[in-house]
Amino acid sequence: MRTLYHFWITPACRKVRLALAEKGLQFDLKIEKPWERRHGFLARNPAGEVPVLVDENEITLADSQAICEYLEETYEDIRLLPEDKIARAETRRLVGWFDRKFFIEVTDNLVEEKIMKRLTKSGTPNTAAIRAGHHNIHYHLEYITYLVERRSWLAGDDFSLADIAAAAQLSSVDYLGDVPWEQHPAAKIWYARAKSRPSFRAILADNLPGMPAPPHYADLDF
Repeated sequence: MRTLYHFWITPACRKVRLALAEKGLQFDLKIEKPWERRHGFLARNPAGEVPVLVDENEITLADSQAICEYLEETYEDIRLLPEDKIARAETRRLVGWFDRKFFIEVTDNLVEEKIMKRLTKSGTPNTAAIRAGHHNIHYHLEYITYLVERRSWLAGDDFSLADIAAAAQLSSVDYLGDVPWEQHPAAKIWYARAKSRPSFRAILADNLPGMPAPPHYADLDF
């Protein structure tokens, strides 16, 4: 059985979980607290970061995009990247947007400050960072609105890795109740469609001890 070393709230881990589930691949989850710097885990990934996937052939892979590209090339029955090279490039562009730009401007300012600092006991939340995250998220939701008003899904006609990357980030922030959905109805409709997919069920069942999600988090109809 393949094993995914992950931490619940980390968007990169959620991205890989969703990709595995979309492809119908079975996997075991092992919680890894990267700040503990376990020697056994560092032997698998010297960077000390999650996610790390150990596939059925005992190949060990790190970095969410490297893992997703490997899954795409190895398990081809269900495609998460388009066949057309231009559409594939657009999908990868959007994956990069959410993996990097959204994470830096939104997720890191909210999830890191409100949850990770508490879990790692690494200081008090930075209120300026939290304000920046709350401000920046509107720009990203407006961009999602722009995309879905012109396409069926973020990158085109079909659900793809771009939707997975975006939903992984937003689901982490939504766990805090910090996504202003009511101000961005088109983005809300897109996210409702995404989280209604069977691959999302385990994500919506996540429960951080002592930090329950808001009631709407797992509600498919908000």
